[in-house]
Amino acid sequence: MIDTDYLLDRLLQLVKTPSPVGMTERAVALVDTWLRELGYSPKYTRRGVLFVEVGNGPPRRALAAHLDTLGAMVTELKPNGRLALRNTGTWAARFAEGARVTIFSDRGEHRGTILPLKASGHRFNTEVDTQPADWDNLEIRVDATLPDRDALVSAGFNVGDMVAVDAQPEVVDGFIVSRHLDDKAGCATLLAVLKAIAEGKIEVAVPFQAMFTIAEEIGIGGTHGFGREVEELLAIDNAVTAPNQASRDDAVTIAMRDRQGPFDARMTRHLLDICAHAAIPHVRDTFRHYRSDSAAAVEAGWDIRVGLVCFSLDSSHGWERTHMDSLVALGTLLTGYVESEIAA
Repeated sequence: MIDTDYLLDRLLQLVKTPSPVGMTERAVALVDTWLRELGYSPKYTRRGVLFVEVGNGPPRRALAAHLDTLGAMVTELKPNGRLALRNTGTWAARFAEGARVTIFSDRGEHRGTILPLKASGHRFNTEVDTQPADWDNLEIRVDATLPDRDALVSAGFNVGDMVAVDAQPEVVDGFIVSRHLDDKAGCATLLAVLKAIAEGKIEVAVPFQAMFTIAEEIGIGGTHGFGREVEELLAIDNAVTAPNQASRDDAVTIAMRDRQGPFDARMTRHLLDICAHAAIPHVRDTFRHYRSDSAAAVEAGWDIRVGLVCFSLDSSHGWERTHMDSLVALGTLLTGYVESEIAA
């Protein structure tokens, strides 16, 4: 029922489209185009969240995935002609070292590499290995002749320039290895469900909003934009594939709780029943260091029930990896969800 070729194609196009939190316009425009091609009429909140309303009548549900990704921002034009930077969104400096990036200045785009301050093995020898992995120990080497700060200024660089990290996606035996799968894999899966609905392969039982939020990585993605009649929000995001976690590459994960606390019991039980009835590979898991659009909605004061469903993700916020089996299981669960009535 889910077009897996479409899902993978949209995922690869999305991860190759820069959308660090604070600069999501390109990815939003791309999804807007795809939604219109499917016959939907995109709408926007004042903050720029993209959504469509699906089904007949006011939406009573919302499904949300986020288009924003981790990135960085220029914080200083350095005397050596390089750029100091700081992360936007929570991710570790050790995963930034060696990343190829694009810097977006007022005048255009520039390519570069994030390097530790001591990057030359022939100069620093073992000091390269012993320097702390910290954002203060990183800088961007721009691929241009820029010997000093004056050259940076003349070239149009400024404090506040956005930095997007290359995704470098690769598909191997069903695995998708890339940066920014969080949460573009969720967005691509939601798009595949919307395609199936548009083609008449899925019958929507309850009208819903499909939302593509743009600031989840800084905690405010799901804070607004829900219709007055929305009763429940299902966030779509990544699971935690790691030691002492239950999430698997061949299954969808139903989150039982995150760092905020338990998810709505009625929604969670409903999702588990859908998986059991349709024989969807699934696991239950809990996340200690995790928040999503559902947590943002609750903290913003929305009187709605919330749940969270996830695709597998190894090395989250680093060199990420998921598997098509998990995305298909997620898409199948979302299909069953939109075809079902709201649980009593």
